[in-house]
Amino acid sequence: MTEVAEEAAKLRTVAIAFVANLLVAIAKSVAAALTGSASMLAESAHSWADAGNEIFLLIAERRSVKPADVSHPLGFGREAYVWSLFAAVGLFTAGAVVSVQHGITELIDPEPARDFGIAYVVLAIAAVLEGISFAQSIVQARRGAARFGRTTIEYALNSSNPTLRAVLAEDAAALTGLAIAFAGILLHQLTGSSAWDAMGSLAIGLLLGVVAVILINRNRRFLVGQTPDVRIRAAAGRALAEHPEINRVTYLHLEFVGPAQLFVVAAVDLEGDHREGEIALQLRTLERAIEKNTMIQKAILTLSVSDEPSITF
Repeated sequence: MTEVAEEAAKLRTVAIAFVANLLVAIAKSVAAALTGSASMLAESAHSWADAGNEIFLLIAERRSVKPADVSHPLGFGREAYVWSLFAAVGLFTAGAVVSVQHGITELIDPEPARDFGIAYVVLAIAAVLEGISFAQSIVQARRGAARFGRTTIEYALNSSNPTLRAVLAEDAAALTGLAIAFAGILLHQLTGSSAWDAMGSLAIGLLLGVVAVILINRNRRFLVGQTPDVRIRAAAGRALAEHPEINRVTYLHLEFVGPAQLFVVAAVDLEGDHREGEIALQLRTLERAIEKNTMIQKAILTLSVSDEPSITF
């Protein structure tokens, strides 16, 4: 898949998630008003939070691909982590906090639910729409995992692509939340106790809180300077060491500056014994050659000191 096609696929995934969450949020809100179910209200808050978050993720995708300029020589890739962080915080505040708060309120001052059939129908429709969005994000995650030789779950958790991780996590949480809401409403109907419905709201809130904290932590790591895993580092090191003009590598720093975008700093020992001007030109030529790789945003090479040990990759 080309870079343009991959970017289009990411935008399509986020757009599908936004439409699905918006439709589901409206349906759940109507159902919550008609049934008085605490679990359904928690689910409506969840879906509204998800729909709002997709807007942040769309902004993240748009702003992160802006080309580098004089004031931002490493590009705008980290914008993706900033806006994805906003989305994760939104999930926590608008989803988790509201759901937990309402669950506690319902336990203290229970309100009997009614018209359970409406709730079941809305949950079923929501499951279909959320399932479509989840399937789309899974397809994209599998493509990315295949590209880097990883499992789908490993790629989703550790990928430098924050929007895909957010959509996948939110969709998984949405489907799990639907199951929790169904169980809470069903137990309320069977036992006549609204406590089950309230506990469903609490469980949904805790679920969203855990997902939000995980997403916040992942974005925080990339914002403060996340290095790639040992496999990517080893592959980059071998590519450098195997270059015909490079004798050995004594220092290598790799850092994500955006989704699938790396900043490379390396100290190398060049073949031959050239004059200073020739070496400077040779290093610059090597840097430009390295930057032709679509994953390299910027490369900076410097000369190794003779007593520095070589790195083995």
